Amino acid sequence: MTFIFADLDGVNAATAQAPSSATGRMPAEWDTHEGTWMAFPPANGTFGSVGSATLERARAAWFRVAQTIARYEPVTVLADPRDATSAREWLGSGITIVEVPLDDAWLRDSGPTFVHRPDGSLGAVDWIFNGWGAQEWAAWENDRNVGRAVASATSAPVHASALVNEGGGFHVDGEGTVLLTETVQLDPGRNPGATKESVEAEIHAALGTTKAIWLPRGLTRDYDEFGTRGHVDIVAAFAGPGTVLLHRQDNPDHPDHAVYLQLKTVLQGQVDAQGRPLRIIDVPAPTVLTDGEGYVDWSYINHYVANNVVVLCSFDDPNDSIAAGILERAYPGRTVELVDARDIFAFGGGIHCITQQQPAPRNGGPR
Repeated sequence: MTFIFADLDGVNAATAQAPSSATGRMPAEWDTHEGTWMAFPPANGTFGSVGSATLERARAAWFRVAQTIARYEPVTVLADPRDATSAREWLGSGITIVEVPLDDAWLRDSGPTFVHRPDGSLGAVDWIFNGWGAQEWAAWENDRNVGRAVASATSAPVHASALVNEGGGFHVDGEGTVLLTETVQLDPGRNPGATKESVEAEIHAALGTTKAIWLPRGLTRDYDEFGTRGHVDIVAAFAGPGTVLLHRQDNPDHPDHAVYLQLKTVLQGQVDAQGRPLRIIDVPAPTVLTDGEGYVDWSYINHYVANNVVVLCSFDDPNDSIAAGILERAYPGRTVELVDARDIFAFGGGIHCITQQQPAPRNGGPR
């Protein structure tokens, strides 16, 4: 195991560059990766105190995902300095640890978004992170610096975005199209006074996209007290040019049945940045409708695509195998690995929420 101590002093001066009309282009998740970034769950109000059973459950769940991905590509895990010893014990050899102060472990949201710069090298978009819209339960004193810390560790120049945004709040096809949600980027707790036009201007400049498809909302559970207010990566995701996977809830007793019908109507009327009508692939939700907190948001859409693999949430549910078959066809040539995600969802997210891809440089571009 390798330990790296990230130096946050002077990160902006060393790596930041002035925003331009086009920072770079975010490649699709299925493009070749240099590796995957994750974070080691710290003790907090979500995971529990040091030594608690809930914190151990969280670390075990995150470890299963890291271990699975590491069979296919390098994995780097951020760990709060206070947790370095525990991270070593959990992760073992073969996974790099970077010590960075943390509030939480949802690296899709607090981490940077990597893009290809015009010369093929990597750049990093550092969105403003404010705890999913400055929610009362959230803490972000440390996590607001995570994007710059990861960029510093990779030597990627930083585009410091003026937009409050999280990686789970958008999804790209790598060919100019981006999925957004009205209740996320237009959330008054994130970007008060923002319009679709102002959001799109910054999104396109940061990600190199040209066409935004706005969904009106996300899944029902995501609007509870501890939700993100509608992240797209749990309800819809690109699986190829012009192809969108959509969470389908068939049971009319679940409020997401009506959400599915609404979102499908919106997507059916759309074309992508290249003018192609979207091909929508329905992915049925798990059969379980509720847990102790209410209607579940268990979803197979919140999977992670890495080199030669799709890491798919499983729920010990009859629809696990059905979803695996759909994703095998959607991502031909990749192995589908099912990883139990029930504990991750119990803490507020899924496999996609805890991972962040670092693309490989393009066309032999410098690292």
